[in-house]
Amino acid sequence: MQVMAERSTPLILTLDNHGVPNRWITWQQACFYYARNLVAWTLGERAFTFYGGLSRATGERSSITAHSIIAIKGRAMAGRAFNHIPPLSNRELFRRDRQMCAYCGDSFHFLRLTRDHIKPVSRGGLDTWMNVVTACRHCNGVKRNRTPEESGVELRYAPYVPNKAEYLILTNRKILSDQMEFLRQHVSASSRVLLPADLSSDLASEFARLPA
Repeated sequence: MQVMAERSTPLILTLDNHGVPNRWITWQQACFYYARNLVAWTLGERAFTFYGGLSRATGERSSITAHSIIAIKGRAMAGRAFNHIPPLSNRELFRRDRQMCAYCGDSFHFLRLTRDHIKPVSRGGLDTWMNVVTACRHCNGVKRNRTPEESGVELRYAPYVPNKAEYLILTNRKILSDQMEFLRQHVSASSRVLLPADLSSDLASEFARLPA
């Protein structure tokens, strides 16, 4: 067990009663589930103890110990899960693609990246995971309002829709080791999210061509 300061407390990973990853919650939300007896079971090596006020009757200080991974009982989880297809945002898109331009293969800072629609929206393309890739500003300018074929550029990797576990990895940069170990079990081995950070662009491109 570990007593944590509020600012340094990591997010808690919640699962449904069947062990399917659901979402990240704060320690305050976790304490709510514990206090309401809505935690079905727990996993993980890490546990954090949070203290409340003193009891007038006993003089003892209340406390709740929350694990890093908790399964929430069915009714409490109802309506909490996001749709099968996770919401699309630039932050998660760039992380899905390892901040690597889909056309030149180079890696860039977040601010130098753009969301490129493989089939332009103005020509009927959709703003969906399967029609967008990460592109540097230069390559996006070269491609303009055209398809890759029309622009004479080639996609170095294919787009794909992250599953729920992968999306949870994409949205949290401070995942505990036990949480990551659990989430990895629910992610395809060919996922770009699981590629080592020190892979070269060429090798990363080869891995990225694998089906998700």
